[in-house]
Amino acid sequence: MKRRRGKKSFKGTFNPDDVARVKHTRIGVWDLYAEKQPEVAYLPAATRLEQYWESYQGLPYVWRMVCDVARLKGCWLLLGLYMLVEIVASLLPAVSLWYSGQLLKIVQEAVDTRTVDTSLLFHVATGRTTCMIASRVLQYIKQRLSMPLNRRIKHYYSTHIFHALARLDVPTFDDPNVQRQIESTTSQTGRSSLAWDTVVMAGDIIGTFLKLLSQVSVLIGVLRDQRDGPLLAVLSLSQSLLQYFNYRTGFFDGGVWAATTTDDDYIRMEGLKRTVNNPEHRKEVVAGNMSEYLTSQYREAVRRVGDKAGDFVELFRIHKTQNRFTLSSLINEPLRELPQASDQAFLLGDIVFTLRAVQYPASIPLSLASLNLIQQTSSAFSHGLLQFVEKSGSVAEQVVNVRRLYEIDNIPNKIADGKAAFPEDTQKTRLGISIEFRNVSFAYAGSERYALRNISFKVSAGQLCVIVGTNGSGKSTILKLIARIYDPSEGQILVDGKDITSIKLADLRRTISVLFQDFSHFPLSIKENIGLGNPELATDEDSIQEAARLGGAEEFINALPDGFDTYLERPVRDYYSALPEGTKTLFGRAVDFSRVRGVGGLQPTSSTSLSGGQMQRLAVSRTFMRSLVSDASQVNVSLLLFDEPSASLDPSAEHDLFERLRKLRGDKTMIFSSHRFGNLTRHADVILYMEDSGIVEVGTHSSLLQKGGDYARIWKLQAQAFI
Repeated sequence: MKRRRGKKSFKGTFNPDDVARVKHTRIGVWDLYAEKQPEVAYLPAATRLEQYWESYQGLPYVWRMVCDVARLKGCWLLLGLYMLVEIVASLLPAVSLWYSGQLLKIVQEAVDTRTVDTSLLFHVATGRTTCMIASRVLQYIKQRLSMPLNRRIKHYYSTHIFHALARLDVPTFDDPNVQRQIESTTSQTGRSSLAWDTVVMAGDIIGTFLKLLSQVSVLIGVLRDQRDGPLLAVLSLSQSLLQYFNYRTGFFDGGVWAATTTDDDYIRMEGLKRTVNNPEHRKEVVAGNMSEYLTSQYREAVRRVGDKAGDFVELFRIHKTQNRFTLSSLINEPLRELPQASDQAFLLGDIVFTLRAVQYPASIPLSLASLNLIQQTSSAFSHGLLQFVEKSGSVAEQVVNVRRLYEIDNIPNKIADGKAAFPEDTQKTRLGISIEFRNVSFAYAGSERYALRNISFKVSAGQLCVIVGTNGSGKSTILKLIARIYDPSEGQILVDGKDITSIKLADLRRTISVLFQDFSHFPLSIKENIGLGNPELATDEDSIQEAARLGGAEEFINALPDGFDTYLERPVRDYYSALPEGTKTLFGRAVDFSRVRGVGGLQPTSSTSLSGGQMQRLAVSRTFMRSLVSDASQVNVSLLLFDEPSASLDPSAEHDLFERLRKLRGDKTMIFSSHRFGNLTRHADVILYMEDSGIVEVGTHSSLLQKGGDYARIWKLQAQAFI
């Protein structure tokens, strides 16, 4: 397939179509596009310097995080104790190493005098045992300190993130870049917070650095007077340094990159996997007798893809491992043989040790003890060094994530807030508000097709407007633009003669009550689901029950076991032992959770099933909460927007709903969208008939029938079903 060449990208902007700046690598089913590094990137340590610079820029945010944590109740003392324990624990290996070094004195004395200083030997044994016990105790204290610290920090930042997310508007929240920024502020484990992970990382880095520095210092002091001790130490520690240079090649190199797959078989294979894993598709899979077909198709897709299939991260790791053939890897093995040769040479197999033993046979016991000490220290040093590299290598990323954690508070919403207060006259808006569209066009993000194209209309204050038309004609989009969920791409919307973008968003939405076609129910109780229709009355149970009655939901809510306190989907799941219910244990006893459920009051399922019509009545009740009980809270709702409010209702319930809405709306402006014609259109002051993203006809029911256009044709088609 020939690649289309796009426009040359601007500096600093990643564009896979800019072939001159992008390198393509095929990894399994994935295509990796990496921006070629500028010339400065090939300078020694350029990437590392760039990471340090990013870390430096994020230090004010890290300091802010430290101050925030310190202000939490009791955290300053706990944090100080945690760091103190970390520092003391990091010095213990060096103390233990010093005691091990005293063994060299015992060996030296044994060689020279043929006697052993038992008191010193006992002192060394006691010291090393004490270090081991102290290390365990400090680890326990550190764990006990970390638990309350983690909980308090996690709770604080969960509130911070919650507020930052709650303020985002729809187009901003749906932006993939914003979603990635949000994901970067959460902990990888889910059991802690980014802030606590940063504290732990800082403690680990400080502790590991002190551990390495103290161990090397002690080792130098112990071996300073030993023959060839420094040489053996350098050769042993060189292995650790080589491991460092080999390890420091990052998993993902710095720079801008993107990966995608166009392998149809792999994409289809993943789609089939999600089909059988997602509970939403289970009814269709079972009722459609699809299991055999889906299994055969999945098996065939797996066969066709072969070994190329896999998660990108997994395949990239394999790719990097296979291609990691460096100079250090060539000389790594030979240098490993310098401090210690093969097992065939037995204990004298070390090359340097063997040469020195030939020259000085009497020094064999002491040299052997020195070699053993060096090898043990080298192993611990290697582990500590690699751990330090691993921790410090991700510091830049961690600091950037801390910066993002605080910057999510400053993410600008794409729907800009207005400055004008609304309404100017509260009494006037009780009679409704007018809505006018002037040459409005709109396209959703990422779509080249216009959802609305050059539409104009006006709904006067207090009028009942019904928008009808075919599916996808733009009816719902009009309501979303009125509520300023989105802003038009072109044109202007006026509310009571004012540009809608000039009005304060909070004031505008306070005067609007809206029910969307794609409504959702929150993972909260039914009571809160209805009450959130009017946050100022969200805890007023009388108002909630009245809204449920007007929405036609009161009867079936009261029939539920927990009534208004019922959760449609419980946000916190129950936990059970690993053995599934209905199976048998190793000794043949059936696994039955009914007894523990009965004592604990656990429900067999974590969700409550309602019909589509009942779910829609709950959504309508939430709308009634704002529009029909607003007098008590002084919320002057002037505009009611209903998007397909009866789509899941039976004809009788639909008729009752429309009659209640029409009679109880008072003087408010009301706009309905629907693809079904009924009694509501007979009472409409203005009807907008839409087709292909535009308004085709405007008028009343009688005038449009007389006109004999598309509205009359569709109305007659629907009417014939009842003749």
